[in-house]
Amino acid sequence: MRTVEWDGSGVRMIDQRLLPADFVVNRYTDYREVAEAIRTMVVRGAPAIGAAAGFGMALAALQSQARDRPQLLRDLEEAAQRLKEARPTAVNLAWAVDRLLQRAADESLDTVDRLRQALVEEAQRIADEDVEVNQRLGRHGATLIRDGDTILHHCNTGALATVDYGTALGVIRTAHEQGKRIHVLVDETRPRLQGARLTTWELQRLGIPFTLIADNAAGHFMRTGQVDLVLVGADRVAANGDVANKIGTYKLAVVARENGIPFYPCVPTSTIDLSLATGDEIPIEERGAEEVVGLRTADGRPIAPEGIPVANPAFDVTPHRYVTGIVTENGIAYPPFDLSLRRMVLGEQEA
Repeated sequence: MRTVEWDGSGVRMIDQRLLPADFVVNRYTDYREVAEAIRTMVVRGAPAIGAAAGFGMALAALQSQARDRPQLLRDLEEAAQRLKEARPTAVNLAWAVDRLLQRAADESLDTVDRLRQALVEEAQRIADEDVEVNQRLGRHGATLIRDGDTILHHCNTGALATVDYGTALGVIRTAHEQGKRIHVLVDETRPRLQGARLTTWELQRLGIPFTLIADNAAGHFMRTGQVDLVLVGADRVAANGDVANKIGTYKLAVVARENGIPFYPCVPTSTIDLSLATGDEIPIEERGAEEVVGLRTADGRPIAPEGIPVANPAFDVTPHRYVTGIVTENGIAYPPFDLSLRRMVLGEQEA
């Protein structure tokens, strides 16, 4: 099944918190539950969050007791605010919600029943488009991968981070399907271990060779010539090419530059936010201390003293000067990013 899927009257999501030990699918029929699922990372990954939020808006339309269009629009605005607050950094969430609101504003949808049906259809369209976009992105990105390359990958960017197929991991998947012999070094990606839990699970199922490494080992593998390419995803890209992605991405980009290794974020154009001039304007989500100190040793002991202060930013921003290029479904954007990203968003192929 898809990571996020509409079943006719509700939305079904793979509970990614339980992988790889358990494969569980949750079903939601209330937009507030969808918002909570996004907040608590039942679903994660910018494109998957966007699709989930779209279906959340469809649920809000179906849930509403409104008997006229103005009241239904007010209910949708309330739902939109709740969903947008669930996770602030991933721009796909707000993009999908705003797209549903724009569809609802179509005055030709002059009855509440027509409006409800239109929102369900638009949310499904977002999900379907995501799969097609990721496959196109994969084909563009696979041109960067040579036969025999070793690729360093951070976090999870596969089918689980999208509706299906994946962004950076979709690029790797495409290269593998083309018959290229590749190997993936998978960062564990602390503190939630999306690389160790999710990326390895996906690569294993796809039959792609990989090795799991500790986050702090990445620099060693780059300095000793064991990495040919670094591929990551992103949750938001500013107009100048600054990239917000899972915490730990920035240091990978810096070390990659130091060692002459190309560094490519792979993103759908829905993740590019041209309204933000630089990455300094991207809100950085701060998550709970338990993600950092909640781990236990093998014999069950806490890893840190109780009650200590903890900072847990979920993302960091990589300045565009460390970015070799940005892979999108419309081609690969290269510096100057303020020009090339705009072309990508407008759907113009890069020369």
